[in-house]
Amino acid sequence: MRTLLEKIAPEGHDVANAPPSPLLTAPIGPTLLRLAAPNIVSMVMSSLTMMTEAFYVGQLGTAPLAGLALAFPMMMLMGMLSAGAFGGTITGAVSRRLGAGDRAGAEELAVHAVLLMVVLASLCAAVFLAGGRFIYGALGGTGAVLEQALAYSDTLFLGCVSLWLSNALAGIVRATGNMGVAARIGVMGSVLQVSIAGVLVFGLGPFPRLGIAGAPAGIVISSTIATILMLIFLTTRCRELRLHFTGVKLHWAPIIAILRIGGLAAINPFCTLASVLVITASMARFGTDVLAGYGIGARLEFLVVPMIFGLGAASTAMVGVHFGAREIARAHTVAWTAAGFSAILAGAIGLVASLFPGLWANLFTADEAVRAACRSYLQIVAPFYAFFGVATCLFFASQGAGRVLWPVIAAVVRVVVIVGGSAVLAGNPGAQPAQYFMIIAAGMVTHALVTASAIRLGAWTQGNPEAATR
Repeated sequence: MRTLLEKIAPEGHDVANAPPSPLLTAPIGPTLLRLAAPNIVSMVMSSLTMMTEAFYVGQLGTAPLAGLALAFPMMMLMGMLSAGAFGGTITGAVSRRLGAGDRAGAEELAVHAVLLMVVLASLCAAVFLAGGRFIYGALGGTGAVLEQALAYSDTLFLGCVSLWLSNALAGIVRATGNMGVAARIGVMGSVLQVSIAGVLVFGLGPFPRLGIAGAPAGIVISSTIATILMLIFLTTRCRELRLHFTGVKLHWAPIIAILRIGGLAAINPFCTLASVLVITASMARFGTDVLAGYGIGARLEFLVVPMIFGLGAASTAMVGVHFGAREIARAHTVAWTAAGFSAILAGAIGLVASLFPGLWANLFTADEAVRAACRSYLQIVAPFYAFFGVATCLFFASQGAGRVLWPVIAAVVRVVVIVGGSAVLAGNPGAQPAQYFMIIAAGMVTHALVTASAIRLGAWTQGNPEAATR
């Protein structure tokens, strides 16, 4: 294991009093791209991994694929909470301490963050293991589809502590600026996940055939290995800070600091989930084929998130360092630059998907009815992915600033648009799936406009006496 880590993360020299971060003076655009590049590579691998997982499950039949459509949003919720809401909060908080030159405070915060994530993971597991049947049943799952969803969900949440820990530790590593280390471990984890899932889904060699449960088993095992590698790096090899679990006095202040911002940021993924649940329940009314097709189409939107996360994580760390050093004007420039890059990336993906929707739909199923529903979704929603990219990236940048209220309000507004529009359509017996897809697109545009407008008008500085522009 240590030999593997030598290749992934060469040992640095421990520096008790690190010099000011070079991020404070480096050119913004090139630096963002340099930091984001390894993250994007890692997240592309993660996206390909989830595509492969869906391909594996698609070979098992329509019922497992529809079951995955029900369970997948819950897996993404957990990922958005652990890597996005709390992982991003941890990155922002630690990077602000490092930007202010407070290494001891950064180390203390990191230790408390790891312990908090274990507690949150345990609560997450308890909710879905105890209430999974009710949750997926409420989403419209019945019979074989419900059982397939539970087979996926129960396996995932039995081992979800490993996923929460790996995302927390990756957030700490990114806060130190070691994006390449987190990315290399992430790529290795993706390769392991694909391999393990393939073996367990189909029962290759001496291993049992687990069916749909083999996919989440691959997630749990690969996350455990990634957790071990990042723990070794942060406790023995990281130059910017070291995790120390012995002799640490636990107290509430660091935990409250993380919960205050992370808890507010957690509303964002719940809003995303609420939107998905409303549309999923609506699609279930049109039958299994439409539900499965929507699930495949929506999966592309969820997979854009990890790619935007590459830029978002870089902006979280850079904005955090600048806020710690009170360089607020430059922090805003970082955010707008990252948002522009995200719009280009997400917009390009959306353009290709909308012009050639069959390229995506045909990857997962040969059922023409399922393909048709997927194509309709992509042709209507994908052209608006640029707005999705802007809103998502500015949310991550706001975590670096420690000011997430308005991005969360914007997410709530998006839910209102989707829920309200869906309620109107529900009262129309002639409503078609395409009309629901138009509402999703309208929600994306609203989300981006509210978030960007709020930050432009001073959401990061109003009522924040520490944000004195320099």
